[in-house]
Amino acid sequence: MQPSAGPALPHTRARSVHWISTAALLGAVIGAGALVQPADASPHASQATPRPAPDPKAATYPLDCAGAPVDVVSRVSADLDQDGRPETVVVVHCPVQAGTPPTGVFVLTAGAAPGSAPRIVATLVDPAEQRSITGFGIQGRTIRATVLGYSSDTTPRCCPDQKRAYTWQWRAGRYYATPGALANSV
Repeated sequence: MQPSAGPALPHTRARSVHWISTAALLGAVIGAGALVQPADASPHASQATPRPAPDPKAATYPLDCAGAPVDVVSRVSADLDQDGRPETVVVVHCPVQAGTPPTGVFVLTAGAAPGSAPRIVATLVDPAEQRSITGFGIQGRTIRATVLGYSSDTTPRCCPDQKRAYTWQWRAGRYYATPGALANSV
């Protein structure tokens, strides 16, 4: 290397003030870029407002309770079909003074328009089947319940004599039921 004949030029030596001003300018450019977004940019998932689960008391059920309101016995909510909106699974029956009323299990989703009543998207247990439900809940994305029934038409409606655990899962656009073993007596 050949030594320079004259004094060192001032712009060839980096001083701390040069490094600090360069870092500040670079930080300002990066910060401005992070704050400025296109007008059509969607919000981040963490900033999105979570949607409320459908209210089962606002839904209409296919039960004839002779003018009495349908009893909501149990409810659980989760995003079962992973569409970003929670569904509500509800157990309902008509109020009775004695006996075991037929129970329905329905999956509700939000109404089509904001503020409209929830709508039934699936019937898991039809009240016409004359069943009762116990042990109801959701584990992950799986709906679980114990379904009680009758071995014959002569079995008193107060006393179900059959029991079977069921699970339901959302697959390929619908809910699939998986029955457990039938217990012959309750």
